[in-house]
Amino acid sequence: MEIDKKIIIKLVQALEDLKKSLKDLDIGSKDNIIEEEIDLSDKIIIKSPIVGTAYVAAEPGGKKFVEVGKKIKKGDTVMIIEAMKTMNHVPSSSDGTVKEICVEDGQPVEFDQKILILE
Repeated sequence: MEIDKKIIIKLVQALEDLKKSLKDLDIGSKDNIIEEEIDLSDKIIIKSPIVGTAYVAAEPGGKKFVEVGKKIKKGDTVMIIEAMKTMNHVPSSSDGTVKEICVEDGQPVEFDQKILILE
């Protein structure tokens, strides 16, 4: 495979021009990232144990397992994740109050994805 030197030179020049144009802009500071990590340090994060589709209720239009502000106990079902036509109940790992629900009903989730935050 032969690489055209003219194309490489144009790409390098374009990147240098972009770098110069962004020099004075504050794209994002690392302080925001650290602050977010500190905010989550006293929270309990429940993650998806499997890949599948997350459901916040046992049936469509049914009562949700959890809502923001609701107190839950260890072992309570917080969500159902469907994988290969099997409904897997996700239990709470500890007692707490629901701070944030991180997924929508029917949303695909990955293994170890954050699905719920407790205080």
